[in-house]
This record gives sequence, structure tokens and C-alpha cells, in this order.
Amino acid sequence: MTTFLECSLLQMSPEAPLKPAQTISLLSDALQGRDSSHNHVLDVNLDGFSAKAFIPHGKKIPSSAAPIACAIGAFDGVHRGHQALIDRLLTRAQELKAAPLIVTFSPDPAEVLSSVTDGIELLSVSERIQLLSTCASVPIIALHFTPELAQVSYDVFVRDVLQRLGTLRLLVVGENFQMGAKGAGTVSALSELGAQDGFEVIGLHLVDDNGSAVSATRIRSLIHVGRVEQAAGMLGRCYCVEGKIIHGRGEGKTFGFPTANVSLSARSCLPKQGVFAGFVVCGSHAWPAALNVGLPPTFTDTPATSQAFLEANLLGFSGDLYNRDVTVVFVRWLRDSRPFSSVEELKKVVLSNIDWVRMTLGEHEVNLGGTNDL
Repeated sequence: MTTFLECSLLQMSPEAPLKPAQTISLLSDALQGRDSSHNHVLDVNLDGFSAKAFIPHGKKIPSSAAPIACAIGAFDGVHRGHQALIDRLLTRAQELKAAPLIVTFSPDPAEVLSSVTDGIELLSVSERIQLLSTCASVPIIALHFTPELAQVSYDVFVRDVLQRLGTLRLLVVGENFQMGAKGAGTVSALSELGAQDGFEVIGLHLVDDNGSAVSATRIRSLIHVGRVEQAAGMLGRCYCVEGKIIHGRGEGKTFGFPTANVSLSARSCLPKQGVFAGFVVCGSHAWPAALNVGLPPTFTDTPATSQAFLEANLLGFSGDLYNRDVTVVFVRWLRDSRPFSSVEELKKVVLSNIDWVRMTLGEHEVNLGGTNDL
């Protein structure tokens, strides 16, 4: 079943362009949480394991004797499944009269256990915390995940680590969740522990999409092959990456369309290659853009060891963004990257991509509100 957002993105065209109000709504959803802040960030020691507690304004960590309800997970992407899990936490915690908490990990346990870091992050840890805080105004505990923590058995983790936060009454996780040494802490095992120790366990079936559960792994796979519309449907918003504008190769200026070159973290999940329609956001300003991701196949003198890059043709922009932090919003896949027989052929195709963006997403700067921060 195609989600409404995915369907809307796929239907965009020069014949059915975005209206100004739709543009604001799409960008507001995509950027949600990126400017949020917490009143307090506290260092916490949980049975010898370090953590940071992010406390929203007007909230506090419960006392050690207070009943608590916890949702646990890596929460990379904070996708629709995660959002449903947090909604269930809040509803059941209220029924149990327990204080809700979100427990996550920094870095993602999958990163520590696999030693793979490139191209795996849908959200950085700070972005994840910020977005979680928009889902629920509750304390968020980010445990520093280490190989030593990975070796702790699930029952010891629950009894000696989680119980330091309060008297556990509820644990909410995804139905395929595993924790503790050798992944022994399944929903079934945690339920047995809960029966002994007096807490309830909910293993939530994550939101179905085309017959399969939504997961960060599926979303990463879709982004890698350029299916950003389907990824957006699972996330509940268009996918974004953050980077910095740098000086680039300069080929664009030689044939009439200068580009903004965006330096990205190697950890960011990106399409392997392709041309996309989207937006580049700096502060409270956004510009429609044609986005090129991947090594440039036409320029054969580019060293084979060059890192993948992202170049953006910004519409309606004049000025200088060098060294500015930006957010790149992916809206639609346009075409695969391919080599061209001549610069003229390349120019013709790129201009047609820019025309599609102009007629579909607009050709003027979008003001997202706030101060003039350029």
C-alpha cells in the first residue's frame, strides 16, 4: 500500500506543481525538530555506564522510587514505526500512572557491533534526540553504547541499569527487538522477566508498508538505490541530510550553471548515485534545487578514489553560501547518473532537469519564517 506522502511526491510534475502552502508544509515536516532544544542536559551514571539525560522544559527525571514506563531502541530515522511506538508508550504510561521515558543509545549499537560507519546514519545522534523530543515531551536517556555494554545480559541491564531510573512498570519495544549479550533479550524473554519483576512488556508490530514492517534497514536500502519517495513514505517526511557548502570542481561555471557543492559526513546515508529534485535550506531560507549525487561519470579525469559528492543547482539564489551549514531535502528522483558524449549533451540534460525543478517546485526562494540569517 503506497502511503499518501509517497503518492503525493510521485504525482508531482510540471503539470501538477507544488503550491506555495504545500511547499511550506513539506519543508516544515522535513525539518521538524532540527531547531528544537532542551532546557537541561545532564550527565548520568547508570551502574557504571555513562549516559546523557535530555530534559524538556518543565520536566524532570523521576525519583528512583517512582514508577516509570520506558521505550527502548536505536530510533535511527525516527520513522513512522518509531512514532507509533512512542504513541503507545504515552497512552499506556498514562493508564499505568507511570512517568514515560525514552531510552536510546549513542552511537547506534549496530555501528559498534558491525564496525561499519560509512553511509549508515539516517540521523545523527543529536538530530535523533531533537526529533524524538518533538514526538514526546519526555526525558530522553542516551546511553553511551560500548562493547562492554553489549556484553551485559538483558536481565542485568533491566535490573541494574534501567531500574536506576525508577521502578519499571512498562517496557515498549518493537516486536523484533533484541538486547543484551548475544541478543538474548527478545520480547519473549523480556516478557518472562517482566512477569517475575512486575513490569509489562509490549512488543509492538511496527507500521506495515507494502506488507512489511517499516524499519531503518529498509529505509537505508531504499535511499541507497534512489527511491527517496518510498523512503519518505516510511519516514513520514522527506529525507534530509546536513552538510556544509565548500568550493568544488568548478565545471558547472564553465557551461553556464554554477553549482553549490555540499560536503557531507561519510556517515550520512545517501543514494549511491542519481539526480534528484529537492531543496537546499540555510537558516530560514530554502531554494528549489536539482541535486546530483555520486561521482561525476562525464569528467573522466576525476580520480577513482574521489569521495562521493553532492552538487546542487539552486534556483532563485544569488549570493555566497561558502562555509555555511545547510540541509538538503530530497523530494523526487529524476534520473540515473550516466556519462555523456560531450559537454553540450550534458548541459542540455542538466538544463532539462533544472527546468523540471523550476516548473514543479518553483524558481524562487522560500522564506520559512524567522530572522534574515543570511
